[in-house]
Amino acid sequence: MPASAQSGLSDNAAGAIAYVTFIPAIVFLMMPPYNASPYVRFHSWQSIFLCVAAFLVNVFIDMLTLITFFMAPFAWLVRIVTVLWMLLWLVCVIQALNGKRYKLPIIGNIAERLATAG
Repeated sequence: MPASAQSGLSDNAAGAIAYVTFIPAIVFLMMPPYNASPYVRFHSWQSIFLCVAAFLVNVFIDMLTLITFFMAPFAWLVRIVTVLWMLLWLVCVIQALNGKRYKLPIIGNIAERLATAG
């Protein structure tokens, strides 16, 4: 991927930075020259949807934990889900740094459609 002229960030670096939180992803979607790059737009949208999905799963697990009054069987579930989210996030960052469009199931297709539209 070619380097961006204004900031010196390559598209690969911008795509990886988009996964740090949803804030850089939103900034990249609004800021030229990154908002013109389908690659950066894809990773930005996918990052936003990944953050939303992580939030929703976390809310579900929290509700499940509250309903069961902090029963021990769900303590391991929280740890496993947390580790899986971190691994998924790490895979996305590494793939973006390597210049690949690693599409996550469901949200990857939505991010691709939004990245190529407009």
